[in-house]
Amino acid sequence: MKPTLIIVSGFSCTGKTALAKKIGKYYSLPVIGRDDFQESLYDSLGYSDREWSKKLGAASYDLLYLFTEKLLATGNSIIVESNFKSETDTEKLKQLKDTYQCYLLQIHCYVEIPLALKRFKQRAESGERHPGHVDHLIYEEMELNLKQGGYEILDICDRTFKLDTTHFKHINYEAIFKMLQDYL
Repeated sequence: MKPTLIIVSGFSCTGKTALAKKIGKYYSLPVIGRDDFQESLYDSLGYSDREWSKKLGAASYDLLYLFTEKLLATGNSIIVESNFKSETDTEKLKQLKDTYQCYLLQIHCYVEIPLALKRFKQRAESGERHPGHVDHLIYEEMELNLKQGGYEILDICDRTFKLDTTHFKHINYEAIFKMLQDYL
């Protein structure tokens, strides 16, 4: 069976990481999250301001694609989670799909803008997020990013599942696992 690349997409604070980890655990699949790379870079190289955070953020995307390609090249199915942007990520993901002849599935997490911003602020103020992200400095930037869009569903996937994550406790994980079953 050909490998499957599951991308968990959506804007910040829509539950992508938690969902990806649950799917990974259920199917015993590796989960690659961009924040893991970015935070490792902060720990290795340090952190300071928003410009440095953006620079390491760009490098973390490069690492995400490098690791994704290495795993697909071995024929393994994987889960990749990030806030993919259609303008920058569509072609990269399409190239992976074509090169490795894998299924490309997308689970797109979404909530209304006010809730996403509320969650973003709560996360930034919780003290649990790596300080290198400098989230406490970018509330207005995040609001503008949300309103400008670009984090929509990518149109290159074999199958896309749109998931409203307004209420995490109402997510039917069993239904998600069942939807993915035919590809894994």
